Amino acid sequence: MNALAGVLFHFIGGFASGSFYVPYKKVKDWSWEAMWILGGLFSWILVPPLAAWITIPNFMDIISNTSTSIIGYTYLFGLLWGIGGLTYGLGVRYLGVSLGSSIILGLSMVFGALMPAIYYFFNTTEGKHGIDFFFTDPSGICVMLGLLVCLIGIYFCGKAGVLKEHDLASLKDGGKTEFNFGLGIVVAVISGVLSACFNFGLEAGKPMAEIANELWKDSNPNQGEFLYQNNVTYVVILWGGFTTNIIWCVYLLCKNRTFGDYTKQSAPLLKNLLLCAIAGTTWYLQFFFYGMGESRLGNGASSWILHMAFIILISNAWGVILKEWKGVQKKTYRSVIIGIATIILSICIIGFAKTLE
Repeated sequence: MNALAGVLFHFIGGFASGSFYVPYKKVKDWSWEAMWILGGLFSWILVPPLAAWITIPNFMDIISNTSTSIIGYTYLFGLLWGIGGLTYGLGVRYLGVSLGSSIILGLSMVFGALMPAIYYFFNTTEGKHGIDFFFTDPSGICVMLGLLVCLIGIYFCGKAGVLKEHDLASLKDGGKTEFNFGLGIVVAVISGVLSACFNFGLEAGKPMAEIANELWKDSNPNQGEFLYQNNVTYVVILWGGFTTNIIWCVYLLCKNRTFGDYTKQSAPLLKNLLLCAIAGTTWYLQFFFYGMGESRLGNGASSWILHMAFIILISNAWGVILKEWKGVQKKTYRSVIIGIATIILSICIIGFAKTLE
């Protein structure tokens, strides 16, 4: 039951992450930087401490009593992840929701899942798997198989993106789209590698989560692991993410002189504010439910791969629903559908792997 609950929580988190950018697409007459930083205030500053306070009332005491080195590393990885998150928005802008998310999150999946395992192979830690686990243990081999199958699915989604660029170029109104595969792929690679730092931040800040877990278990004996233990760690990681994004967005607001977007007469101010708030809050919910899934499956490769796979799946589904593939040839559309189906298969394989432990 723990494995099934963990998969379900990761699905909900993946749905939130794969859907968060949809409200941004409805924002009118605001620049990208104007809407991104406003949504980010909810994602990184307002909602995380509120969620932590609701679930862990003494979360600030835990943070204040944690060593400077743990806080520092957690914040640093959050800072690097913030660059990945920042370029994620640009990647989606130039590649579209489905293709941008597939490439970025595929890279993040590989780095986020395997790099900690390599670290723990050389620095043995109780409860953590080294990279050898994925080549010697039946469960680990199954997880690796699921990862490889997911990468095949991502390949088909990427192939569809290349075909899409060619298809759009042949349309009369093709110049009206922001789709730019060359620029988008560069941004996507940077974003994918740095986005994996979020998982590193969870590892660095794990002592804070463990304290929250122990305090909860003392008050609730014989009830398993605390579902919301990671909420305290998120606060520090997201401080780092906010730092990166506020610096870049303020730079863009000054450079492009877009501070005036918030007072534009043509812009529906209240509607745009609400859409940004929804987008930012939805973005945070991915972490909230990731933490719940991690508490059931453990913060190993399985949790990270499942979470990323669900995000990629939902992002591609939104791409189809939003008709991002409208006007493309049948072989292009067929490629993205094959990619989605392959990713679903990978999720099943990884879910099965947890039953082998």
